[in-house]
Amino acid sequence: MRAVSRIINSSFQNLVATALFFINISYLAVMKIFALFTGLIIISLNTSFAQTKSKKSSYFPAYNNWQHKLPAQMGLDSTSLNKAISFAMAHEAKSSHDGKMSQFQSFGKEPFSEAVGPVTERGGPAGIIIYKGYIVAQWGDPTKVEIVNSVTKSFLSTIIGVAVDRGMIKSTMDTVAHYVPPIEVYSPAAELSGYHADDDIIYPFSSAHNRRLTWEVMLRQTSDWEGTLWGKPDWADRPSGDIIQYRDRKRNEPGTVWKYNDTRVNALALAALCVWRKPLPQVLKENIMDPIGASNTWRWFGYRNSWVVLDGQLVQSVSGGGHFGGGMFINAYDMGRFGLLTLHHGNWDGKQLISEQWVKQALTPTTANTGYGYMNWYLNTNKKLLPSAPENTWVHIGNGNNIIYCDPDHDLVVVARWINNNDMDGLISNVLQAIKK
Repeated sequence: MRAVSRIINSSFQNLVATALFFINISYLAVMKIFALFTGLIIISLNTSFAQTKSKKSSYFPAYNNWQHKLPAQMGLDSTSLNKAISFAMAHEAKSSHDGKMSQFQSFGKEPFSEAVGPVTERGGPAGIIIYKGYIVAQWGDPTKVEIVNSVTKSFLSTIIGVAVDRGMIKSTMDTVAHYVPPIEVYSPAAELSGYHADDDIIYPFSSAHNRRLTWEVMLRQTSDWEGTLWGKPDWADRPSGDIIQYRDRKRNEPGTVWKYNDTRVNALALAALCVWRKPLPQVLKENIMDPIGASNTWRWFGYRNSWVVLDGQLVQSVSGGGHFGGGMFINAYDMGRFGLLTLHHGNWDGKQLISEQWVKQALTPTTANTGYGYMNWYLNTNKKLLPSAPENTWVHIGNGNNIIYCDPDHDLVVVARWINNNDMDGLISNVLQAIKK
C-alpha cells in the first residue's frame, strides 16, 4: 500500500509540475502577446502624433536668412500664384500715398483728429506669401519700412500676453486700475514757460467707470473707457450721431458693446508701460522681435506729447496704431515673421515665446463682436470676413489695408500691404487656388 501511495504521490506531483509548466508557458505567451500589442499601439500613437505635428512646417527662418523656394518645389501652382500677385497689384488701396493727406482722408471729419505722431509717404502694393515656412512668392518692395497702422495693436496685445504669462499681470480678469499708479506727464512746453498744469499727474483709470475695467475688456475693445489722453478725447474717436449727445451719454456696461477706439487703445498701452516699467519697443524687441529674427529696421512710435517720467527717466508711451500718426513702422518680411509666430501658436523653432493659452484666448470670439478676438486678431467666424478661406483662419489688420493672413489648415501666411479693403478675399482666394489638393 505504501508503494502504491508513493507512486500515486509521484504521479500527482508530476502532473502538477506539468500543469504549472504549461501554465507558465501560456502566461509568458500571453505576456509576450500583450507586450507586442502594447508596442504596436504606442508605435501607432507615435506615428499619429508625428503626422499631426507634421501638418505644421518645421522650418523657421534664421536672422537675415529666409530661404525662398520655387512654387513647383513646394507643389504649388505657379500660374495661380502669379494671378494672386497680379490681383494684389491691381487692387491697390485708394488712399493717398502722402501720409498726412491719407490720415486726413481717413479721420479728418472727426474733432481733434490732427496727427500728433509721425506719418510718412507710403509705397505701392507689396507682400510675401509664406508656405510651410518658406517664401514662395513676393511682389512690390517687401523691404520698405512704413506705417502698418492698427496691426500695431496685435503687437501691443502680444506683449501684454507675455506679461500675463510671466505673472506680471495675474489675470486678464483683473482690473487695470490695480496696476496703474499716478503717472507724471512730461511737457516740454510747460517746462519752457514755467507753467505747470494741474494735470501734470494723470490717473487714467480712476473714474467710477474706469476703475471697473479689466484687461479683458480693454483687449477686446468693449471697455467704453472714458477720458482724454494725449489731447484726444475718447468721444472724438469715430463718434456716433450727435457729438454732444454722444459725449454726454451714459457709459455702457463693460463687455457689452464693442467700439473700435484708438484713445482707449492708447490708454491700454500706457497701462502696459506701467506694468513693464520700461519702454514697450524695448519689451517687444527683447521678447518677440529678436527671438524671431526680425530686422533692426522696425520702429514703434508714440506722439510728440505722449512722454512720461518713469523712474526718473523720460519715456515715450507708444500708440496702438496710426490713427493720430505713430505706431509701428515695419517691413513686410518682419510682418511675415510675426505672422509665422502666431500661426504656430506662439512657438518659434521649439521655443514658446507666447503661451498657447494666450493665443487660444486671442482667438476666442468677443461676445459683442464674434469677428474679433483680442486686438487686432480678426476672426473668420462663419466665414464672414473671408468667405473663400477656412473658418479657423485669422488676420491681423491695419488701415490701408495692411494685413497678415494666418491659415493653419494650409500652413500659410500671406502679408499684403495697401490692398483695398473689399479685395482681401479675392487675394486670398487666388492664393488658395495655388495649393494643390
